[in-house]
Amino acid sequence: MVLVIIGLLAGYVAPRYFSQVGRSEVKVTQAQINAFEKALDTYRLDVGHYPTTEQGLNALLVRPQNEAKWNGPYLAKAVPLDPWGKPYNYKSPGEHGEFDLWSFGKDGQPGGSDEAADIKNW
Repeated sequence: MVLVIIGLLAGYVAPRYFSQVGRSEVKVTQAQINAFEKALDTYRLDVGHYPTTEQGLNALLVRPQNEAKWNGPYLAKAVPLDPWGKPYNYKSPGEHGEFDLWSFGKDGQPGGSDEAADIKNW
């Protein structure tokens, strides 16, 4: 009887717990993208333009060649992977703004819904 009760509780609690974890990962990704946006804006104020796609987010940590006005680093730590262990995507100039910054979410593929949805700065 005790095992049945434990099984029922696990069946009820586990899905709720894991859905919270998924929402937390999305919120962390949104917060990281927001922090990158602020660092990129500071970079632009100093240098006069956003890093190119080729320079990527690494330009926030290491002075790109021929950038005399660079006054970084603009991030306190190395650029982390997204919560699903994949690098963030960065494109400048962007298709949706001066730069595009996004994660493909849990599935690592474009599109998707819920936890698998893309998380973007536009």
